[in-house]
Amino acid sequence: MPDPPVRAARTVVVDGSPVRVVEGGTGPAVLLLHGSGPGTTGSGAWATTIEALAGSWHLVAPDQAGFGGTPLPPGSRGGLRTWTERAAALMDALGHSSYAVVGHSMGGAVALALAAARPGQVTHVVPVSTMGAPGAPLSPALDAVWAAPATEEGARDMLSRLVLDRSLVTESAVAARTAAMQAGAAAFADLFQPPRARWVQDLTLPAQTLAAVRAPVLLVHGAQDGVTPLREAALPLLDHLADVRLYVLGRCGHAPPVEHPREFQRLLAEFLRRPVGG
Repeated sequence: MPDPPVRAARTVVVDGSPVRVVEGGTGPAVLLLHGSGPGTTGSGAWATTIEALAGSWHLVAPDQAGFGGTPLPPGSRGGLRTWTERAAALMDALGHSSYAVVGHSMGGAVALALAAARPGQVTHVVPVSTMGAPGAPLSPALDAVWAAPATEEGARDMLSRLVLDRSLVTESAVAARTAAMQAGAAAFADLFQPPRARWVQDLTLPAQTLAAVRAPVLLVHGAQDGVTPLREAALPLLDHLADVRLYVLGRCGHAPPVEHPREFQRLLAEFLRRPVGG
């Protein structure tokens, strides 16, 4: 039988605010949280992963607040607390009492915070090229990504910083990202304003929060990641998480699901099949 198709995007009202969501597949629930680059959306970040794993899991990929089709809640300018609370509330609204969480970059920090806040619900955590480690600085590459203008040249420069393999920065990829950046420019303007180091600090999880993560954690990181460098972003987390393993992909930048999709999907599937408490 063919895998269940990726569903069309829909809007879910969560605590009075709209959240744009793409879903696909059947089985245990997996929440997929995108990163923070301008123009990023749940579908743009995770469509390939959803298609690959839809035969075994029910995958939920929202646009986080301030991105894509999800506005910031009234009075909010984003931040770790907002994104964590919104992710938890979305899964509550969708009726998922138990789920795994996968997060890329900023989304990895949100995934870890969500696992600490909801230990009875989150079964597995997969932070990919993650932020959130204590003491991690603002890298020049991340600063440039957050500052990228919504132009073709801005999109090209940003995409070139996300991947090691520059052949992936195709004209079609640049055109698509330019359009997404321009569509989301008004909302993104409220996020990551300078001094941008404060946003890295906001997305840093204190040691006591990391210690509260009880679910098993799989860190996936690119060896040549210049946005969230391995030594500063992933390695420090090994000292703080109770049940953690790290998988490093060689010849890989900040986007393992894009640069090594098959290996990433295999890793993710194997880890999600790990029995809870096993």
